[in-house]
Amino acid sequence: MKKPKKQQILFNRQNGIALAVLILSLLVYWWLREKSEINLLAPEGLRETIQDLGSLGIVVYISLIALAVIMSPIPGAPLTIAAGAVWGTLFAGIYSVIGGFLGGLIAYFIGRTLGRSAVYALTGKVIYFTKNRGEVYLGWLILITRLLPVLSFDLISYGAGITGLSLPIYATATLLGMIPSTFFLTYMGAAFQVGKLLGVGLLVIFVIVLVALPWGIRRYNWFNLQDIIRIE
Repeated sequence: MKKPKKQQILFNRQNGIALAVLILSLLVYWWLREKSEINLLAPEGLRETIQDLGSLGIVVYISLIALAVIMSPIPGAPLTIAAGAVWGTLFAGIYSVIGGFLGGLIAYFIGRTLGRSAVYALTGKVIYFTKNRGEVYLGWLILITRLLPVLSFDLISYGAGITGLSLPIYATATLLGMIPSTFFLTYMGAAFQVGKLLGVGLLVIFVIVLVALPWGIRRYNWFNLQDIIRIE
């Protein structure tokens, strides 16, 4: 009789933590949009701020990238490109991976504890994952969605949590998958500082991939993603 009570207390505690994190994220996002004198959600405003703050700017940037995963309206890719222009490919990539990975873990935790209804209230989307082919297969698909910008980073994170995907599988797929794409974005930002032509060329490639991959998945069901992951 005691064991279920302990499990219930732990469950309620986890829900409380997840709810507190979610409310805090919403408040920070509201403040950034409505009250902040500096527009940190825009690449130019972010770049000026992190340059002025010095070392503290690193903490601000990592926190903002984590928040961008939790809150869909915040554009993560433009901010990552802006960071590349400030710190260069390597350091901006490291900071971006840390922020994105932390945000992915938080979104996973929120999805796992608060469930589909809370995620729908936050994102306006209903997310379905199936584990019919096993968790390892689903982990590989998440790795693909991190490598290639085919599905929303935050929705995949929430969906993995809702489905109850193993945390080690999710965390490994997320970390390994996001490193190449993140460093590509920071390299793009650094390239704009070296020469605009190179930066524009990389941006064109990124946009083509961003448009072509989702189209191919919808039309031809590449990687069988539509059979495993569904977002409405």
